[in-house]
Amino acid sequence: MAKSLEENGPRAPAAEGSLSGTRESLAPGPDAAATDELSSLGSDSETNGFAERRIDKFGFIVGSQGAEGIRLRCQKGIPPSLRGRAWQYLSGGKVKLQQNPGKFDELDMSPGDPKWLDVIERDLHRQFPFHEMFVSRGGHGQQDLFRVLKAYTLYRPEEGYCQAQAPIAAVLLMHMPAEQAFWCLVQICEKYLPGYYSEKLEAIQLDGEILFSLLQKVSPVAHKHLSQQKIDPLLYMTEWFMCAFSRTLPWSSVLRVWDMFFCEGVKIIFRVGLVLLKHALGSPEKVKGCQGQYETIERLRSLSPKVMQEAFLVQEVVELPVTERQIEREHLIQLRRWQETRGELQCPSPPRLHGAKAILEAEPGPRPSLQPSPSIRLPPDAPLSGSKGKSKTSKQMQKEPRKPGKESGQQDRPPAPSQAKAAAATGDASPPQDVPPKDLAPQDSAHHHSRESLTSQESEDTYL
Repeated sequence: MAKSLEENGPRAPAAEGSLSGTRESLAPGPDAAATDELSSLGSDSETNGFAERRIDKFGFIVGSQGAEGIRLRCQKGIPPSLRGRAWQYLSGGKVKLQQNPGKFDELDMSPGDPKWLDVIERDLHRQFPFHEMFVSRGGHGQQDLFRVLKAYTLYRPEEGYCQAQAPIAAVLLMHMPAEQAFWCLVQICEKYLPGYYSEKLEAIQLDGEILFSLLQKVSPVAHKHLSQQKIDPLLYMTEWFMCAFSRTLPWSSVLRVWDMFFCEGVKIIFRVGLVLLKHALGSPEKVKGCQGQYETIERLRSLSPKVMQEAFLVQEVVELPVTERQIEREHLIQLRRWQETRGELQCPSPPRLHGAKAILEAEPGPRPSLQPSPSIRLPPDAPLSGSKGKSKTSKQMQKEPRKPGKESGQQDRPPAPSQAKAAAATGDASPPQDVPPKDLAPQDSAHHHSRESLTSQESEDTYL
């Protein structure tokens, strides 16, 4: 499943006159470089300006970082070792987990609605039965899938459970633990595809009309054929959209589509559907073999492997000019027509957010407060230079003679006679302090100077 950078997509083109260590810049001759650019995935995004390199006034390269850099990276393909974490951050599931600590455990310990539990248990063995996580009945994969789906029915009891949620949750569980997969599923159902899994399925019906309207601009031949055959979009796009193509495309293509879907939003799902329709029914020769509804539906169910191949599909999806503004404009048009013919929506869904940037702006994550952290840590009772509570200064340590101890190998000496008489005259009951002999004074003075230098050096290190 791991792909090299050459397989996943193009490198950012080097600016003219700049030094780059990529193979493209070292290729001899312009023809070789042009051939390599045409053979790379996502080169259209580079020509659109996503990877354009500009130099600011300070000499730093701009244009390849931030949202555009993340978008280009997702178009090239997220590395498998980072895919699970990247999906959590892109979808906002990581922020949801931080905002609701312990919520999933609380839902997991709840008994759940028996009405939904029976339906969920019947669907467990149908999700990727040839994957090692879900191959055995009652295995850890099926147990985690049951926990995630049951928790969602308790988190959104008004929606309950929809069968299309099971493959979505299964794909998430292949890349992250159950708790993280639950919050990513919540974000998909509430932010990316709101209303898709409600009881009336009104949101998916509206998106079916949007897809059919966009098809007229992308492939008039396919649009005309489907109109003549009177094939409702729900007959071919329901599983595509509700399962995010997890049951339609090869596995490598599914992962690449999901990388872009988490980054750019539902427009990727629309683009993939339009690409499949265009290459299945987009020419008169292909339409001739589909004379009726049955033949047309079978053609859409048995798509060409070339069209679904990872490299071909991703490049076609990136090149297709379908934007969020077009989708929202068509959404307003189809919603107005719905209200004129069928009345108001029974299950109105919240507005969807187009991609990671919109989700981050709507739900910014918590930012930790910046607190100063000292580079050098001292024990609590350690004296600091310049502090008022310091017991002894360096000058006092110089004047004050050191009391010789037995540790240095010196024996206690009797006090001088003059000191003994002075103590007796004043009536001091405490024993007189020992006075070092004169012949040891220079040695002790040198010792005190060394201690003073160490203390001052420690003080300087503390403030540095």
